[in-house]
Amino acid sequence: MHKLRIVIAALFISTSLVSFYSCKSNRKNVSDKTGVKYNDPYNGGLQINRKVKEAPGPGLIAIEGGTFVMGGSLNEDIAYAHDNLKRRVTVASFYIDETEVSNADWLEYLHWIGQNFPQDRKMYYDALPDTLVWRNPLSYNEPYVNFYLRHPSFQDYPVVGVTWEQANAYAQWRTDRVNEHILRQRGVLADYRTVSQQQHQNPPFNSDIYLNGQYQGQGIDGNNMPKDNRPGAQQNARRTVRMEDGILKQAYRLPTEAEWEYAALGLIGNTFEGNIESNKTYPWNGLGVRDHKRRTQGRMMANFKITSGNNMGVAGNLNDGGDITVPVKSYQPNDFGLYNMAGNVNEWVSDVYRQLSFEDFDDFNPYRGHVFMDNQYEDSETGKLAKDQYGRPVKLAAKAPRKQTWEELQAAQSGNSTEITYNNDVRGFKDEEQKELYGKTTLVNDKSRVFKGGSWNDRAYWLNPGTRRHMQQDESNAMTGFRCAMTMVGNVFGPKK
Repeated sequence: MHKLRIVIAALFISTSLVSFYSCKSNRKNVSDKTGVKYNDPYNGGLQINRKVKEAPGPGLIAIEGGTFVMGGSLNEDIAYAHDNLKRRVTVASFYIDETEVSNADWLEYLHWIGQNFPQDRKMYYDALPDTLVWRNPLSYNEPYVNFYLRHPSFQDYPVVGVTWEQANAYAQWRTDRVNEHILRQRGVLADYRTVSQQQHQNPPFNSDIYLNGQYQGQGIDGNNMPKDNRPGAQQNARRTVRMEDGILKQAYRLPTEAEWEYAALGLIGNTFEGNIESNKTYPWNGLGVRDHKRRTQGRMMANFKITSGNNMGVAGNLNDGGDITVPVKSYQPNDFGLYNMAGNVNEWVSDVYRQLSFEDFDDFNPYRGHVFMDNQYEDSETGKLAKDQYGRPVKLAAKAPRKQTWEELQAAQSGNSTEITYNNDVRGFKDEEQKELYGKTTLVNDKSRVFKGGSWNDRAYWLNPGTRRHMQQDESNAMTGFRCAMTMVGNVFGPKK
C-alpha cells in the first residue's frame, strides 16, 4: 500500500512537471510540433502571434452563424414569383453593421475624397448620391433634393440614392480608413498631426498595397513599427505590419443575401438547446407589426407604408412616425441587436439576382455573384503590385481555378501561356444571356442585384426577410440604402466546451 502511494505520487509529480513545462512552452511561444522557438532572430525569425483575439471592426456586431431555412419566413408569395423557395442552408459566423450607413457616414466619405483628391472632380462626382431620386412630378419632394443629404437634421438618417456600385466603393474605402486609423493609433504609421504638417502629400493608404510592403518610407513610417527578426536584419531594424500579426481588419463588404436574411430574422432569440422553438414572419416575434411587450405594447416595430396614403399615422398619435426615412437607430433592435432590418430603407446585398437562385446555391454560405480576381503585378520578379491613379491595386480576372505550377506561372508571366482565361463567373450558371432582350422581355441580367428588407414607402409584406427584389447595380432610388458586413476569421464563438 505504501509503495502504491509512492508510485501514485511520482506519477502525479511527473504529470505536473509535464503540464508545467507544457504551459511554460506555450508561454515562451514554442512550436508544439518541432519544439523550435517562434520569434527568434537566430533560428529564422518565424513570427507567430498567439495573443491575437478576433474582434469586429468599428460599427459591426458579431453574428453567430448556424443553420436556418432560407425563405422559411415567407408565408405567402403575392407575386407568384417562386423565387425564394424554402431550403435549409448554413451561414458561417460573420459581422454586420448595427445600423444602416447614414448620411453623416457618407459625408465623411465625400470629405475624405475632397481632402485627398481636391483636383479630381470626377471621383467626387461619381461618389455623390443621386439626390434627384426624391423628385416626383406629382408630389412636392423637391426640398429633399437639397436638404436630405447635407442638412444636420438628417445626418443620422440612412443615405439613399446610392447604387450597388457606390456601396461597394464605400466599403473598400472604409476598409482602408479603418486599417489606416489602427496603424496610426498604434504608432506604426506617422500620426495624423505629423502627416498634416508635412509639406509633401503621401499617397493614400491602401490595405493590400501596405501588406505587400509598398507603403513605407520617410514621412510614412511611425515610431512604433514591429521589430524585424529576420536573419541578417540590422540591429533594431523595423518592418511593416503583416497579416500574420493580426492587427489589420478584414475587408468591409456588402453582406450576401443569405447572411442578410439570417441576420434579419434573428432566430437566436427563439432557440433552446439546439432547437428553434418558433419561427418568425418579421425580425420580431408575432404576426403583427406592433410591439406585444407590456412596457412598449402597441408601438410600431418598423417604418413602412401602412396603407395607401398613410405613411405615418394620425397627428397626435402617430403610428411609425416616419413620413419618409427615420434615424438609423429608431425602433427596437432585433435579437442580434440590429436596427431597422425591416423597413426604413431597402438594403443592397451582394448577390446577383436570378429567380431560380435557390436551385443553384450551395448549402454552405450560399452566394451568387462570384467573379474571382487576381492582382496585376507591375514587376513579377519582385512581387510589386500595379496601382491605379488612386493608389489601389489593379485587379484582373483569375487565370486558373487552382494554384498554378511553377512552370505555368513562369509561362504566364513571360506571355507564352496558351491557357485561356478561367471562366469563374457562375452568376448565370452557364446560361446563355440574351442582352438584346433586356428591357423588352426580361429585366434580369448579370447586373441585376438583390435588395431586401422593405422601406418607408413599402407595404408590410416586404418587411419579411424572405422577400427579394432586384434593381440594376448602377441604379438607385429614394427607398434603398445599405449596411456593410465583414468576414469573421476564425470563430469568436467557437465550439462549446
